[in-house]
Amino acid sequence: MNKATRQAYGEALVELAKTNDKVVVLDADLAHATMTSIFKDAYPDRHYNVGIAEADLVDIAGGMSTTGLVPFCSTFAMFGIGRAFEQIRNSIAYPRLNVKLAMTHAGITVGPDGGSHACIEDIALMRVVPGMTVVVPADANETYACVAAAAEMDGPVYIRLARMATPVFEGDMVKPFTLGKANVLREGSDVAIFACGIMVAEALKAADLLAEQGVSAAVINMHTIKPLDADCVREYAKRCGKLVAAEEASTIGGLGDAISSVLVDGQLPAKLIRVGVQDVFGQSGEPEELMREYGLDAESIVKKVLEA
Repeated sequence: MNKATRQAYGEALVELAKTNDKVVVLDADLAHATMTSIFKDAYPDRHYNVGIAEADLVDIAGGMSTTGLVPFCSTFAMFGIGRAFEQIRNSIAYPRLNVKLAMTHAGITVGPDGGSHACIEDIALMRVVPGMTVVVPADANETYACVAAAAEMDGPVYIRLARMATPVFEGDMVKPFTLGKANVLREGSDVAIFACGIMVAEALKAADLLAEQGVSAAVINMHTIKPLDADCVREYAKRCGKLVAAEEASTIGGLGDAISSVLVDGQLPAKLIRVGVQDVFGQSGEPEELMREYGLDAESIVKKVLEA
């Protein structure tokens, strides 16, 4: 079964609101795209459409949080993180307000919306903001858990959500969700693939393809980019010696950079292969085509691993 994390987000908000009457949701005139319309239908008196005014979206949420409410803000990542960055920094993070920023349509897989809407810079922008927790759920189930965990913690959280539908993991692939704690989905000894978001499914496919060629690949779901599970990185750097960082975002400032910092700080002699968007903008196209074009599909991961 496939389901977009944005769809799961809308569903998760409804479930959360049943037990937490402090939860409110704000959107910038994109509720049907971000799927907060699901919450609006269930709790119309707790949903606020501020219009196409992303800076206001963030500032209003900040004010609401000071009254004890738990606001979830949503719009497209390019608008919410890009356009309202200064308000996020100064009005939310600086006073450490309890606002949850759940932005959809992140990455290059926004389809025909094209490069102007394909936000590849958001992870880097949010990582650098002091005190910001950054989470990229891998599937629908993890999105449900992520939303619940974000509501439980006090402080700002960025939740990065995708437009396209991706596989929902089942069985042994479903792991307990803890902020800041990576989940090992597959063990391996030759290379460890650290992935987040929609890239986790591609990493699992790549591991299967590598196994056919005699390469044992571990797959780690690094859903929390900040704070990063540095212990897990160190463990697999020593065990495998070769690591892959796979993200549907810019390789500058994202998951790869976070892992690289752990390796450098610990003086670990491991090779790091970065799979991501290589300092270019997105473009218009079908999501699957874009994944191949930018070298983010399973076959591209395999090629880079074998070259290493």
